[in-house]
Order: sequence, then C-alpha cells, then structure tokens
Amino acid sequence: MSSEKTKPASKQKPLEFSLTPVDNGQLANLCGPLDEHIRQIEAGFDVVIRRRNERFSVLGENARLTADALRHFYALARQPLSVAEIQLGLIELTNAPVRRVSHRAEGAGDGPQLVTRKNELHGRTPRQVAYLKAIQEHDITFGIGPAGTGKTYLAVASAVDAFERDLVERIILTRPAVEAGERLGFLPGDLAQKIDPYLRPLYDALYDLMGHDRVAKLYEKHAIEIAPLAFMRGRTLNHAFIILDEAQNTTPEQMKMFLTRIGIGAKAVVTGDVTQIDLPKSQKSGLKEAVEVLSDVRGIAFTQFKKEDVVRHPLVARIVDAYEKRTQTP
Repeated sequence: MSSEKTKPASKQKPLEFSLTPVDNGQLANLCGPLDEHIRQIEAGFDVVIRRRNERFSVLGENARLTADALRHFYALARQPLSVAEIQLGLIELTNAPVRRVSHRAEGAGDGPQLVTRKNELHGRTPRQVAYLKAIQEHDITFGIGPAGTGKTYLAVASAVDAFERDLVERIILTRPAVEAGERLGFLPGDLAQKIDPYLRPLYDALYDLMGHDRVAKLYEKHAIEIAPLAFMRGRTLNHAFIILDEAQNTTPEQMKMFLTRIGIGAKAVVTGDVTQIDLPKSQKSGLKEAVEVLSDVRGIAFTQFKKEDVVRHPLVARIVDAYEKRTQTP
C-alpha cells in the first residue's frame, strides 16, 4: 500500500518492522476497507506507510510513534475497527505515547467515568481528564480553547452525569445569541425559532448523550432547559447544572449577570474560544475579562485547552495550528 505524499524527506531511512503473530483477519481489520485506516494513520502522524502482507515500512519524522500505533491497533484488530476508533486512538497515542493498552481492551479510561448513554465516554487527553475532574470538584469551571477540544461536549456529558446521579434537579444550557437583534429579522418564525440555530449544538450533544426521546420528555417536564443567555436575567438557579457556551461572545455585564445567577446546590461550566469573538471590535469579551478578574478566586477552576486536545479529524489540529501561526506572523 502506498500513499501520494511528498512531505517526508527522501533522504530519510524508512523504519521497517513486521506485525506478529501473523493473522490475515487482524491485518484486514487493521487496514480497513480499501486501506482507509492506514490512510487515517498516515494523516494523523504525517508519514508515508507502505505494506506488504505483515511487513510495514514507515517514512517520516514520526515513524517510531507510527510503528507503535500500528502495533497498538493490530492488537485491537481481532474485531473490526471503525474510523472513529482509529481517529480517537491516534489522539490518545499522540498525547500519551507510552500508553499501549486501549480503553476498549481495559474497559475503562483515565479520569472520571461518566454515566451517560455512551459507556466509553472519558477524557481522551490529559487536559480533558483534568477538565472533567475540575468540573466534579468545583462549583464553577471555565473551559477555554479552540474548536474541537471537547470543552462543550464534556461539559454537557458532566451535566448528564450529575443529573443521572441525582446530584442536580435540572440541566440548563445557554448561549449568547449575539445576532438575536435586527440581523435575525429576516429569519422566519417567532423569537424562539429565530434563536434555535444558535442553540442547536447543545441539543445535538444532549441527543447524543441521552437519546432524543428522553431529552424530549425531560424538556417537557422542564428538567432540561435550553435558552439564550438573555433569558437568564433576574433568575436564581438552584440545584441545577448550568452551562454557558460560546462565552467569548458575552459582554462583561452579561458574564457577571450569568455568574451571579448561580444558587444553592448549583454547578456551572463556562466554555468559549477567545480566538473566535463575534462581538464588535470596540466591545471587550466577558470571557476575557472573567479570566483576568477571577483567576485567583478560590473555588473556580480554569482549563486552557490547546490544539493538541482537538478530538476531531486528525487534520483539524493542523488547521488550528496553521491559523495560530498565521495570526502570530507580523
């Protein structure tokens, strides 16, 4: 198997090895349909992989890590592997290369185990594990970082976990609808229908973690509430798990308003990406100010995610990295 790549230097000596004991079924599961899994591993480590039966040749700076990954996945390949398992496995191996045993093989992951419909849900990177622990140990937690780092999804998963364990009575998810004024006037429907697209990612996360029918029933009982941030004003939220998503688009006044809504027995998570602020340039982000003002306040935790924590397609981390380099260039 060969891939059309030119990045690795031709002067490099390829790393050659064999996967043993030889099992044609495992090799087929490792490679995937039309060698799709091999292409994913190539993209993940930016290498070229060539194969003849059980013998592999890897060319690139990450050749040794790639060889370890191939051995890792080969051990799992007694059963068919999915592309998602390959991509998530690459993220874990990249962040903890000394780890050789999969979560699927162990039956457990690092850090807190969450009670959701997805039994395998756990932190995939050290910062994700620290984030989940911070949410469990603090009443207010900030998760800040680029898209794809799991900051919102893990926060929703933690909310579902707390609800299923009867630690809270309600789940409240909110976002600032920065264009919920005149610029949404062209959209059909009432205010709730106009704002719905901004809240859709929160719905999607809940559906994934609880199932559509269960979410619908809990929504009818007001055990789940999803609303724009403006609807939080004047309320005191007791015994609730509250998530403020896209917090980079809050004003300082909105952020203060939200944080002071938290009542008895409540837990709050604030997530956002300070590189994607949609506020007018003259308006300071409430998330940025909160980091400055609250960084030394006891009882509040901050997790700063990096591009290494991106849990999406392997190319997403490189896209984030490329944009970071562009912004740093004068």
